[in-house]
Amino acid sequence: MLDIKLIRENPKSVEDALARRQGGFSIAKLLEVDAEFRRIQNEWEQLNRQSNEISLQFKTGKPQADQIVALKEQTKQIKSRHEEIEQERQKLEAELKIVQMALPNLPDASVPDGKDEADNVEVKTWGKIPHIEKPREHWELGLEHNVFDFERGVKLAESRFTVLWENGAKLERALMNFMLDFHSDRGYAEVFPPILVNRDCMIGTGQLPKFEGDFYKCAEDELYLVPTAEVPVTNLYRDEIINEETLPILHCAYTPNFRREAGSAGKDTRGYIRQHQFNKVELVRFCTPELAEEQHEQLTRDAEAVLEALQLPYRRILLCAGDLGFSACKCYDLEVWFPAQNKYREISSCSVFGDFQARRANLRYKPVDGGKARYLHTINGSGLAIGRTLAAILENNQQADGSVIIPKVLHPYLRGLEKLEKNHN
Repeated sequence: MLDIKLIRENPKSVEDALARRQGGFSIAKLLEVDAEFRRIQNEWEQLNRQSNEISLQFKTGKPQADQIVALKEQTKQIKSRHEEIEQERQKLEAELKIVQMALPNLPDASVPDGKDEADNVEVKTWGKIPHIEKPREHWELGLEHNVFDFERGVKLAESRFTVLWENGAKLERALMNFMLDFHSDRGYAEVFPPILVNRDCMIGTGQLPKFEGDFYKCAEDELYLVPTAEVPVTNLYRDEIINEETLPILHCAYTPNFRREAGSAGKDTRGYIRQHQFNKVELVRFCTPELAEEQHEQLTRDAEAVLEALQLPYRRILLCAGDLGFSACKCYDLEVWFPAQNKYREISSCSVFGDFQARRANLRYKPVDGGKARYLHTINGSGLAIGRTLAAILENNQQADGSVIIPKVLHPYLRGLEKLEKNHN
């Protein structure tokens, strides 16, 4: 959520920054509602002051006898007017919050201009693209090696739900444990949060109210299946004030994630790339504003280091303003190479949010100098999406004889399984 004071004092610069997002966002409605709300709020506060002043006169016994009747009549009028505007005040306050919540974050100055993903900027590449004669798709390899069962996934749920068989289940679990151990060794404190969260959590990280139709909801309980561990982990400290001495705070978390993938009809209908249920290890950092840029770079490097440990070629992309997510002010996408598609595919988005999420979730810290509590800055990213990592391993490590080599770092988690053979052993 944007700082309302920033918008009031710098409307032109805020409008210009929002225009960079290419989404038709405007602060005109917000300024209109805000002006009316402040007018009503000022009158409401003046009435309160007048009422308190009259009450004080009665308490101190100062009114003259001939003034008492007039003061009582004035009190009655103040109360009547107060009741008249209270409902309007509450209505305007709620409307202001709705309008404010609908505005996305402002792109950082370092984010390039651009309309969509075609204008994103490649920052770096890593790894050698494997030379594979006629590379096969990951779903073909997965079916052959007892990894995926797409048909039974549909039978148990619907399309884009997948059953993982013996080798697939073991590889998915191995990747999860490897990633959690890897990030724990790099200073992240592991948490295992609930996978059902309340509406306040979804609002706090920016999923709601704008993207209501994208998520699975348990209507009777007003709970949502998490679309990413970012939601519960970021909200761990909602409505709390953290001492600056404890910052930065680093967490990693595994959760299954659930997304309706609204608006993605026809995209990646085959394979294990775009699922309604998928597993992911998430990285979240909380820090002071001064450390945010450094922390964002470090979190991105931590996600990249997983790909490097698995020997998977990847590139880092800096998203342009028009392709930024709603809550992010800057984002790097990490894209892993898929030989059969002959292109890179997203496997992690590493975003810094400034105080945008902190204002929505009321995440604050107490400065060491004893000053007033300030809003935290939040950073998060996938470290990594497990299903896409598994798919990338299958494609990049396929051999001419049909087997698939398993990365060495996963061997300790697989009880000696180092290769997927055609006979499924």
